[in-house]
Amino acid sequence: MANYPIPTVEQLVDKARRVHVETFGEKGPTIAVCAPGRVNLIGEHTDYNEGLVLPMALPLVTVVVGSQISGKNVSVLTVSEVLEESKRVDFDLPTSTAPLLPGKPSWANYVKGVIQNYRAHPLPGFQAVIISSVPLGGGLSSSASLEVAFYTFLQQLCPDDLDDVAKAMSCQKAEHTFAGVPCGIMDQYVSVLGREAHALLIDCRSLEATPVPLADPSLVILITNSNVRHSLTGSEYSTRRQQCEEAATLLGKNSLRDATLEDLEAARGGINDVTYRRACHVIEEIKRTAQATVALRQEDYKQFGKLMVESHNSLRDQYEVSCKELDDLVNAVMEVTGVYGSRMTGGGFGGCTVTLLQADAVNQAKQHIMERYNGHPTFYITTPSKGARVLSL
Repeated sequence: MANYPIPTVEQLVDKARRVHVETFGEKGPTIAVCAPGRVNLIGEHTDYNEGLVLPMALPLVTVVVGSQISGKNVSVLTVSEVLEESKRVDFDLPTSTAPLLPGKPSWANYVKGVIQNYRAHPLPGFQAVIISSVPLGGGLSSSASLEVAFYTFLQQLCPDDLDDVAKAMSCQKAEHTFAGVPCGIMDQYVSVLGREAHALLIDCRSLEATPVPLADPSLVILITNSNVRHSLTGSEYSTRRQQCEEAATLLGKNSLRDATLEDLEAARGGINDVTYRRACHVIEEIKRTAQATVALRQEDYKQFGKLMVESHNSLRDQYEVSCKELDDLVNAVMEVTGVYGSRMTGGGFGGCTVTLLQADAVNQAKQHIMERYNGHPTFYITTPSKGARVLSL
């Protein structure tokens, strides 16, 4: 069965250290850091509408090891095996007259964006190696994991003020300006501030985060990767965001966070059907996320699971960001006894589903998916994990 063993942080560090020595010389790295990917339990496409989200940090992480060198040159190598681009970049640190600009290879834009938006100066030259267990294009936020890990690495070279919210926002800005993805704050925020044994209710307007306990040993959070790759830099993500902004403007609101279904119905005659459905999803999803948080606190897993399925159906029908593979995965696992709920997670158009189920139902759930799904899924059994951190070498 395609159960993916999650490599330990220590295993990733050891491999990155070996590559660093082979590439840059025997002295080896002096700094090691990591930052996690995330899975969003509920609250999809609400973050850029100033709504509520309920993600958790994953044991899947991006590790950066490296060392300071003299001068202003930067050399960065990625150990990713799936990239078809150059795996090493060399460039000079930015100056006021010569800022960094996005270019090729595309993975390096995340690194350059973080350097350009780093909040302390002057950065010294450095050599670094990146390795990650977060699947690329899987909807588990490999990009935010890379951004936050690299920012944490830079903090060891040239400390900033250690403001975690500002750190997350700098990484978000890197993705906006260098990767061209107008993402909300959720991914970077939970990668910075994730807590072991807790999901994190994030208010994307106030940027307040409230830990919600999620440590019941009878529960498992199963992530199933459809292994359908997606790219959020396509027009669909930007289109959804524009449609939400258009709806908010038509309703006379600063964002859809302020809108109610009654507001939407009252304005229905002046809103086209597609924009109406996009707004309907967001308004209802924010409400579902609040309800799901209450259910989780009360350990009412049946109610939480019901809300997960409602979220998936809304993302499929009203927001139109699901796909046949994700729908098939959700439908298959919901046929298994002991499964509370399942939904697509992430931006959509491929990637992963997240399923809440009883621990003793995991093997049956995986077997049933393998029998019913017409692709090659990968499974990750996960627990809420820590946010970005410095590692010992």
